[in-house]
Amino acid sequence: MTGTPELSRGDEYIVFYTGGPYDGQTDRRISTDGTWESEITVLAAVDGKETQLVYASPVAHAVGEQVQVTYSWDQPDSEPLEALDERNDD
Repeated sequence: MTGTPELSRGDEYIVFYTGGPYDGQTDRRISTDGTWESEITVLAAVDGKETQLVYASPVAHAVGEQVQVTYSWDQPDSEPLEALDERNDD
């Protein structure tokens, strides 16, 4: 299929996260305005600490009647993750 898939207000779409701590996770979202979000901010526990991760650069495609949107981790716009050498893993 070529072109951009279409959503209507209230349609469900599947989100795939790539990169960063949410890599490989999926989510289901509902379109509130007939489009998908330009970026998603998720709150995640990384090594026991909550951090906000930004996923952007959506790429959408249709699989049958389902719209699937893949978001990539936007590390510069996300909160920094604790450096591995600063962890206390005793």
